[in-house]
Order: sequence, then C-alpha cells, then structure tokens
Amino acid sequence: MKGGKVDEKAFTGLVERQVKAGTHGVVPVGTTGESPTLTHEEHARVVDLCIEIVAGRIPVIAGAGSNSTQEAIMLARHAEKSGADALLTVTGYYNKPSQPGIYAHFKAVHDAVSIPLVIYNVPARTSSDVTVETLARLSELERVIGVKDATANLARVPQQRLACAEGFIQLSGEDITAVGFNAMGGSGCISVTSNIVPELCAQMQEACLKGDWTRAVDIQDRLTPLHEAVFADTSPAPTKYALSRLGLCSDEIRLPLVGASEAACSKVDAALAGLGLL
Repeated sequence: MKGGKVDEKAFTGLVERQVKAGTHGVVPVGTTGESPTLTHEEHARVVDLCIEIVAGRIPVIAGAGSNSTQEAIMLARHAEKSGADALLTVTGYYNKPSQPGIYAHFKAVHDAVSIPLVIYNVPARTSSDVTVETLARLSELERVIGVKDATANLARVPQQRLACAEGFIQLSGEDITAVGFNAMGGSGCISVTSNIVPELCAQMQEACLKGDWTRAVDIQDRLTPLHEAVFADTSPAPTKYALSRLGLCSDEIRLPLVGASEAACSKVDAALAGLGLL
C-alpha cells in the first residue's frame, strides 16, 4: 500500500523476487495480501497483475475466499478467466458454518469453475474448522486437490493423509512448524516468512523434498526468530515492517489493522540482524 492505494510497482518487485528466489508458486490476495480490505476491483487487479508478472514461470494460486459463497464464486470465476492455475479459498469466517455448510460452500465454488481448488483451513481467523471427515469428503471432488492447513496441529497431517483421496496435497499454513509438517507427510508451505526471505524458505523446502532433514532443520532454526517476529502483532503488520526495512515496500497497512508496535518492530529488527540482513 502507498498513499491509500495498492502500490503496483512494489508488488511487481515482490512477485519477481519470489520467482527469482526459487519459490515454487505464488499466492496473491491471501491473508498477507490484506485481502479482507481490498475492494473487488483491487482484488481483481492484484490477481491480474500477479499472473502477468509470473508469465507462466511458476503456478499462481489466486486467493478467492469469502464468507459469502456467491462472492467467493465471483472471485473464483475472475481468477479462472484471468489465467490462474488454481484457487485458494477459505471457510466462511464470522458466519461459523456447520460441517455440512462448509462442504456445501466449497462444493458450490468447485462446481462454478474448472480449475483446481486448495481449501484454506485457518480456524484461528475464521472460527470454523474443516474437520478431517469433511476434508475427506471434499477430497473426493474432482478439482479439490489440497489443503492449506493452518490449524497448527501436526496430528492432522497423518490423519488427513489417511482419510483423504490418494494424491491429496497438504501445505502448511504455519511457518514455524513447516519442517515438522513436511516430515509428517506434507509437501510444502504457503508461507508468510517467504515474503521477507524467499531464498532461505525455498532452500528449506528443497531440503525437505530431498529428504535432507538435517539441512532443513538447520535452516528452520535460523529462521525461527523471524517466524516468531512476524507474528508478534497481527499479521501482516510485522511483515510489512520487515519489507520496509529491506527497502522493498512501505509498511502502510489498512484499518482496522494498524502498523506494527514498537515491541514487534524491535523483534523484527533483531531477527533481520541475526540473518545478516540489517
């Protein structure tokens, strides 16, 4: 954000930085992209711009979530029309839908488009949890290919692997447990920290994919202070502060979120310094 508007120049640079760092895919307009406070026009523009910058080099999984199923379908159809490779779509927040409601919501989005869906389960933000049983039902739908699991419950990984359709993809939604998540059967992370240090996060994931757990844990240990710092206040305020310290974008954020506190900024500074970035 810059001057109350989306800073397209900074966004372009951040996306290009991810591609060059070895990130395997990008996710525009997720939580870190402040999707709840973007207008529909801004949301669509960010997705379009991301697809344009990436230019087919890596997959684009476009955020298309809402607590209104019809709005989620609208966002999903736009992403598909624009050329997104897949969708990240969240459970209905605030509404607190039942498990049948969660299933019906995702099935409606699934049936409205022809590109793959990744379910986003983040109970801490939505107050509704996609249970293992519901996720297993959803995994039987043709184009529901995976889950971004931000439950912070590593027991879910083997439970979901055993319950869901063969080949179902599990991506961590929590940076600090990403290595453990992969060791339990996951295959990646939709990361917050990668916005700041994409090379290190990519190297850590590559190590996991190669089964080099010693290297993966070593990188994870180096990243742990930063993982903790970026959640010292409500995300993405600390992340935006970190990026501003690296000269990559402004730390401006939209209400009702406010900038990172002095204490959070100090933690971010210390973590960046520890990685030799300040």
